[in-house]
Amino acid sequence: MLAGLIESSHLRSIDDLPSLLATHTPQAGFAHVVIYLVDLQQQVLRLLPGRGGETGDVPEEFPVEGSLPGLAFQEVRTLTQHDENGEPHYWWIPILNGTSRLGVLRVDMGGAPFDHMSARHLSSVVALLLTSMHSYSDTWARIVRTREMNVAAEMQWRLIPPLTFASDRVSVSGVLEPAYEVGGDAFDYAITSDVLHVAVFDAMGHDVSAGLTANLAIAASRNNRRQGDSLAKNSEDIEAVLIEEFGRAQRFVTAVMGDLDLRTGVFTWVNRGHPLPILLRGGRWTTMLDCQPAHPMGLDLGLPVTTCREQLEPGDRLILYTDGITEIRDASGREFGVHRFVDFVIRNNQSGLPVPETLRRLVQAVLVYHKGVLRDDATVVIVEWRGPDADRELENADWPIPRT
Repeated sequence: MLAGLIESSHLRSIDDLPSLLATHTPQAGFAHVVIYLVDLQQQVLRLLPGRGGETGDVPEEFPVEGSLPGLAFQEVRTLTQHDENGEPHYWWIPILNGTSRLGVLRVDMGGAPFDHMSARHLSSVVALLLTSMHSYSDTWARIVRTREMNVAAEMQWRLIPPLTFASDRVSVSGVLEPAYEVGGDAFDYAITSDVLHVAVFDAMGHDVSAGLTANLAIAASRNNRRQGDSLAKNSEDIEAVLIEEFGRAQRFVTAVMGDLDLRTGVFTWVNRGHPLPILLRGGRWTTMLDCQPAHPMGLDLGLPVTTCREQLEPGDRLILYTDGITEIRDASGREFGVHRFVDFVIRNNQSGLPVPETLRRLVQAVLVYHKGVLRDDATVVIVEWRGPDADRELENADWPIPRT
């Protein structure tokens, strides 16, 4: 089954994936397999239709909150749906690209016994196929969007890396809102050998120009980083590019840019006029990481760029964010605030939720607080360092990896 799916996928698109499943999955005893993809805001699971794939009476979507497939997605575990006689009817299986949640599979065994291992392997292959196919598919983009997107957001979503990444030593999870009107916020991360590069950017404004500014800042950052620039020099070179393109003090970007040594846990960073990172240790708010800020990139004020360092302990979490997450106000004018923000993260962490699910719920809480409309961009990135020996623990971990 798996070999057939892979071999037949090379000249196919996402639109053909349902028919490929219909052709090959019966070889492994699956009577019917359906793909549901999660939308950008992770509020609904939407059916992936396709050429030749019979959907029958399959619902077109399920809410993430209050449905069995939604619970399987939230908690990243396989759940069984029973029929009116109490017999197993469907199995809902998370689709994971690494640890990034793409959606769920609905598996119908047609009365045959459920093979958990085969279902896991099928889900993994489907995730790989979806990931390899979606970059050239407008079908994907249309399914995961529930409404129209502005041009600035179109640029940002094409620019940022996946919302979730994990290896044996580190995990990274991010959110970006408002998903369909985001302007100047962006985040970036990448792995180079034993170093995690991570950055959060906030460009002035909330329009296409802000999106262009953020795009230029990230492109310059990646280019400088890949040429071996230090953090301080990278930020200075970003500023030079912004001034060359837009003029002095016409467009500016705040940022925290950092490198985490995955062997030692040393976090090195620079602050270009941005809110301070927050350190969580032992499930508690330990401190804000203070670092003498330089001016926002693009203002050319001549302030020196200070490089700061912090020694992390295994299990520590760093929270990088933009002020849009803390400065939003409710109808009475009260700010959401840093304390409410961090307390939300800590409480959900204590309930054992995966970090991506904590951030999904955080965004929902923020939207409710502001009655569904954000006037500024709101971005959060959480980095967890597991320690130098975490790869040994991974050998005995259950699938999926990890459940942070």
